[in-house]
Amino acid sequence: MTRLEAAPLQIVTPVKNSQWEAIAWRARLECLPMPDELLRYRAEFPVVETSTYLISNSLGAMPRGVYDALHQYAETWATRGVRAWEESWWMLAAEVGDEIGALMNAPAGSVSTHQNVTTCQAVVASCFDFSGQRNKIVYDDLNFPSVMYFWEAQRRRGARVHMVATDGVHVPLEPLLEAIDEETLLVPISHVSFRSAYLQDAQAIVEKAHRVGAHVLLDTYHSAGTIPLDLQALNVDFATGGVLKWLCGGPGVGYLYVRPDLGAKLQPAFTGWHAHENPFGFEVGPIRYTEGPYRFMNGTLHVPALYAARPGLKIIREVGVERIRDKSKRQTAKLIAMAEKRGWRVNTPRDTERRGGTVSIDMPNSQPVSAELLKRNILVDWRPNAGVRFAPHFYNKDEELEVAIGAVDEILAGMRVGTK
Repeated sequence: MTRLEAAPLQIVTPVKNSQWEAIAWRARLECLPMPDELLRYRAEFPVVETSTYLISNSLGAMPRGVYDALHQYAETWATRGVRAWEESWWMLAAEVGDEIGALMNAPAGSVSTHQNVTTCQAVVASCFDFSGQRNKIVYDDLNFPSVMYFWEAQRRRGARVHMVATDGVHVPLEPLLEAIDEETLLVPISHVSFRSAYLQDAQAIVEKAHRVGAHVLLDTYHSAGTIPLDLQALNVDFATGGVLKWLCGGPGVGYLYVRPDLGAKLQPAFTGWHAHENPFGFEVGPIRYTEGPYRFMNGTLHVPALYAARPGLKIIREVGVERIRDKSKRQTAKLIAMAEKRGWRVNTPRDTERRGGTVSIDMPNSQPVSAELLKRNILVDWRPNAGVRFAPHFYNKDEELEVAIGAVDEILAGMRVGTK
């Protein structure tokens, strides 16, 4: 700890110093960079010590604790055998669901866990009938493709899909709200766009949808863990996402929040024995739905992935999403400023309050630039109509952003030399 951290700042002006010298001395002190408290968690993530890891929007860095978590899974299986189901595994899905839900102020027992978001969307869709007049599905063209593919396929069940056009970066709020009408059944939207990191006005969308009797399914995959969320305050009907990205939980765990009043009465057709009131009765005939999160589950649990998810959730809870968001705003602003200084196209909102944790930069030759960055152990990715996506998280240093952009400068310079 430095002296500046250990005690409150006090300016003691020597007798011979003038008032202006004291002001100058204070200004110099105030210009010193503040220590980044979140970097003390950096040591918990091995990959950030061996690479410039700016790809947490695709796969969050693995916490060291996953080694122990998966060893615990293996040890339980090895020593307890089939007894593991009743001793710990059966309730694991609900326990991890509550840990995820706590990060979004979801009530206990309102979050079920599944393999992925597409499965979660299918569970929600199976609760509704598309044969009546209220069968309209509304979303925008910045929605994640897997979600769009699923809802397009629901046309076979009678759904009418209305897709709102965007400029590729921002989602126009008014046309989206206008499209939500008395014939709308569901509004499955991305809270933050995977392509541009545009942050939707979820509250306005929920309010309009409820006013006309529609339901909102909010995909929080690109917001949970980097943007504070309060699902109860939003009064959203459903929310889905996964621990793969900003929650640093690895692949294999998607989550589905169902507002408790809806959860008590909806009857998903995409179901299975885990959703039965008496699953070990193995009854013949139609299902009798259980209560709580298992009502929206189906077949056997993805147990190893649930073990792997917990260390990341614990760290995110300890760090605090509010602090993560503050740092994210600052680092994404830094990336945008560096890109604009070089005249590169930025496909991410400049407005901090409408921006998630990713900055998409479409510099010249962005796809080969992305490939070359990977060769240099600077981990980013490239997406069509976006460019190179840079996604710093709470464990990233500011210097890593400068290293990455400096490497792009070198790559582009080399390309120009190569064309002469």
